Amino acid sequence: MKVFILYAHPEPDASFQAELHRRGVETLKSEGHEVVVSDLYKMGFNPVASADDFSIRRFPERLQYDREQKFAVDNDALPEDIKAELEKIFWCDFFIVQFPLYWFSTPAILKGWFDRVFVNSVVYGAGKRYETGGLKGRKAMVVTSCGAYPEMFEPDGVMGDINVALWHLHNGTLFYTGFEVLPAFVAYSPVFLGQEACDKYLNDYSTRLKNIDTTKPMKFHPLTDFGPDFKLKPDAVSYTTHTPPT
Repeated sequence: MKVFILYAHPEPDASFQAELHRRGVETLKSEGHEVVVSDLYKMGFNPVASADDFSIRRFPERLQYDREQKFAVDNDALPEDIKAELEKIFWCDFFIVQFPLYWFSTPAILKGWFDRVFVNSVVYGAGKRYETGGLKGRKAMVVTSCGAYPEMFEPDGVMGDINVALWHLHNGTLFYTGFEVLPAFVAYSPVFLGQEACDKYLNDYSTRLKNIDTTKPMKFHPLTDFGPDFKLKPDAVSYTTHTPPT
């Protein structure tokens, strides 16, 4: 299997995330998978979507970023750094997005990667979304850590369901662009729980990666569940964000 790991953590070596990342790469390679990594901080990846991304413009009077993306695709004018990342995402069978949870979301550098790399008319748009997304046929998984304890991110916890916090990625980014989305791997409060807990997380992550072929994806609504008014059809069963895989 071809695995692309998109990794975002500002501390290159002495962090739990760095250790988790190293364990993931080692495990995947030991299982015979090909692995490619984009370490965004190490790369100095530019996360800012701006007019500088376009050497030619369809609408020079006003920046419409998504429409200029499509124009750049049509004219083979995407920036080289975006082309390089698109090659990786289309090369892979399995996409891992790894980051520490910042304010219920991703670090800014990672959000900027999606803004610039998930290009209109290639990854989404032009009839490509959800089950018809441009990246269909691939699997994806979020790997994250946070300072909260697991009880805090349960449906009745003070932070709310972890899958609500990750909904924008699971449904709004990954499933929207065609991925089958596996349940997230979350390391809760590794800094505060001590080395024994960290070691368990590392071992559990290895086990998860060894079983990616048999892990059931999360369940999301395909477009066929919605009517022409963009509402769920009366006979469609509504899934919540914490519906377990089936």
